[in-house]
Amino acid sequence: MLPLLSSTTDALHAGGAELLNLAVETNTNENAPDTGGLADFLRGFFGPLFLVIVSIVAVFFLFTREITRFAQFIILAIFIGIVFYVPGIIEVIAVALARAMGVSTE
Repeated sequence: MLPLLSSTTDALHAGGAELLNLAVETNTNENAPDTGGLADFLRGFFGPLFLVIVSIVAVFFLFTREITRFAQFIILAIFIGIVFYVPGIIEVIAVALARAMGVSTE
């Protein structure tokens, strides 16, 4: 290998370690925004809006006598509501599917 390229690679490895340490130090900065209540805020804001939209569409399907589409819509709305209102359900489903396929989840 050429001496010029080997010294460049050594310099990149040394500089990369310093950049990694700098990145770790800046990620643990105490000035980061607090996003702990963000999910609760979004759930509180979009929850009633979701229920109003579901109600309006369900009433529309009932008035137009499309019972099959009404039933399909209600089933889909219940599924979306469960995912929306139960925050840990996605993780539980993912772990259950992984275990059912034989993947270790530890």
